[in-house]
Amino acid sequence: MGRIFVYELLSAGASCAAEPADAELLAAGRAMRDAIVGDLLRLSGLHVTCAVGGAPSFPHRPRLTTASPRPGEPPAAFVQRLARQHDASWVVAPETNGMLMRLHDAVGAARWMGCSAAAIRIASSKRATAALLDAHGIATPLAAVDAQRWVVKPDDGAGAMATRVHASRPAALDDLRRREGAGGAATLEPFVEGEPLSISLLAGPHRVETVALNRQQLRIDGEGWIHDLGVHSHAVDPRTDPRAPRLQALGREVARALPGLGGFVGIDLVWNERRGPVVIEVNPRTTCAYVGLSDKLQRNLAADVLALHAARKADDAVAA
Repeated sequence: MGRIFVYELLSAGASCAAEPADAELLAAGRAMRDAIVGDLLRLSGLHVTCAVGGAPSFPHRPRLTTASPRPGEPPAAFVQRLARQHDASWVVAPETNGMLMRLHDAVGAARWMGCSAAAIRIASSKRATAALLDAHGIATPLAAVDAQRWVVKPDDGAGAMATRVHASRPAALDDLRRREGAGGAATLEPFVEGEPLSISLLAGPHRVETVALNRQQLRIDGEGWIHDLGVHSHAVDPRTDPRAPRLQALGREVARALPGLGGFVGIDLVWNERRGPVVIEVNPRTTCAYVGLSDKLQRNLAADVLALHAARKADDAVAA
């Protein structure tokens, strides 16, 4: 029987979840965790251990156990300890401050169900990702030199975290300098007008498949801050939306440009009326679009992720 460890950073208690500012992020983290665990338990022959913070939040289910960090135990130490007891680990965490990279290293490449260290390292930087994709002829905000508005955000941020839109480039530069002066790693780029979308991708050494085209729900408040209101997964119908073939091709192009993408990953983009799809960032991890997606597609996406992990391990064994 295979043993899988599922870890989602916030629901495992690695954040001050009691603070109101974290409530929505915590809810999103729990939803991803629960969706992954639910899909895994629908597969025969698997035992799942799920990381929880504080009291376990799952009812008793066969083949499911829960584990919590010891008092004061850092996330990487906890993940490393549990990963050693399992055949594979499915980890969901933001790239911010190198957290996803540290957890990858704690698990080790052989047990990690997801992107390679090299892919995580590039995708963890907005600037590095844009430069790489631009070099491969994929549209990014770098080409929008005629933008009317500009955006400043953490270079390693997740989602819309601390992202602000400015009406002019000088105002954006002032924001950038303030953040850098405070020690933050920030980036400035043109704001791309259009409809925010995302691509859910299954990726592995011999397979890249766009499984869903999603609509992102964003709001810009009166001070320019962007708020993430969630995602409507599988909202763009590939059978009827004329943009679908181009979006599906874009998923394959990004995977070719950024080798090492693995498992379930997300590509955030804006559909601009003049330019078409413009890639904003690549998320080298499971995203909120995963929640409910297996039911919508009538397929168990966890089975796909496990198969991609097995294929990568087989390739590594041959190479060794």
